[in-house]
Amino acid sequence: MTLHHTLSRRAAIALAAGLPLAAGRASAQDFPSRPMRIIVPYTPGGTTDIATRLVAEPLSRVLGQPVVVENRPGANSIVGAAAAATAAPDGTTLVMVLPAHAANATLQAGKMPFDALTSFAPVSLVVQAPLVLAGSKHIPAEDFRGFVEYIRARPGRVNYGSSGIGATAHLAMEQMRLRLGLTMEHIPYRGTQPALQDLMAGNIGLMFDTYSTLKPQFEGGNVRPLGIATLTRPDFAPNLPTIVEAGLPDFAASSWCMLLAPARTPDAVTERIAREIHAIVREPAMRQRLEDLGFVIEGRPPAATGEFLRAEVNRWGEVIRAADVRVE
Repeated sequence: MTLHHTLSRRAAIALAAGLPLAAGRASAQDFPSRPMRIIVPYTPGGTTDIATRLVAEPLSRVLGQPVVVENRPGANSIVGAAAAATAAPDGTTLVMVLPAHAANATLQAGKMPFDALTSFAPVSLVVQAPLVLAGSKHIPAEDFRGFVEYIRARPGRVNYGSSGIGATAHLAMEQMRLRLGLTMEHIPYRGTQPALQDLMAGNIGLMFDTYSTLKPQFEGGNVRPLGIATLTRPDFAPNLPTIVEAGLPDFAASSWCMLLAPARTPDAVTERIAREIHAIVREPAMRQRLEDLGFVIEGRPPAATGEFLRAEVNRWGEVIRAADVRVE
């Protein structure tokens, strides 16, 4: 056998041995080769939908492919998440989830067609929306401490509302209630707006929601701002005291928007998307727009996003069990 044939054979063997890796690199380098979609497991117009549409257009620009936002509501995000979990793991299907995804891991344990953690590859924690506590003007108290004293003196007689069982606003209130030793009745609503209407009317005493939702009511004097659930005051609400300042140490709770991909999506693909998201949310005009909506900028990489999701699953699982929260 000639030297040329020997080298050719060795090259062929080496090429064959390296083919899977080379193909993986090529697919990551060529990604995306066709249009992408981001599933929003909620109806249009909500926080998740707005955040998704804000990042989808610049993501499309930088990746050179259309990025379509597809609303797939149903079963507290389970319908949309299931559609993403069963999609091809090639990076062309993503899903933007909220904390309900983490809560469902406990609330709907054994009832979902996917696992909240293992059925997905983390991509990026895009933004967080800290929760703000609002109180009724019909309660004769001015601030967080005053409301706590009022509720403590009337166990079981003050109701609080939320956008639904298992919503972040519900679970955050349960966590706060447990830590303070308060007895309150939960009134679940079908969405934020009916709960907010009852708060203004005095039918419920308090509720958590995002700053962008509550800010107009604060400015209109319709409800009382009692505190924001962050460790330090965010730039978009420098005059709003934190609940930590009011006397509840280390209390932080937020809604958030997180991109996930189907499990087994190549790391190189999820890392590429995460890098682009990181840059997009930090572009000055985009940062300003997001902060005006009450978002805290994140853009975390896949590994850190996965750690955050696991921590949220554990955190809300503990609250759900301790408060004996059950879906109807």
